[in-house]
Amino acid sequence: MTPFPWQAAMQIGFGVLRLSPEAFWRMTPRELAAAMTMLRGAMPEPIDRARLDDMMRRFPDREVDHE
Repeated sequence: MTPFPWQAAMQIGFGVLRLSPEAFWRMTPRELAAAMTMLRGAMPEPIDRARLDDMMRRFPDREVDHE
């Protein structure tokens, strides 16, 4: 499990949203996440392994020898 990103949350809460400490610490992580979504938009869904494999096949990192 990834730890909660408190440093980033405080930077956004205090610096961007300009919340008072009391208002910030009364928020739930879900409420803060909703406010952050309004600022940056929804996070894209991660791709699954099948999609990654397809992209790697279609767009290889190296030149493909067609001979």
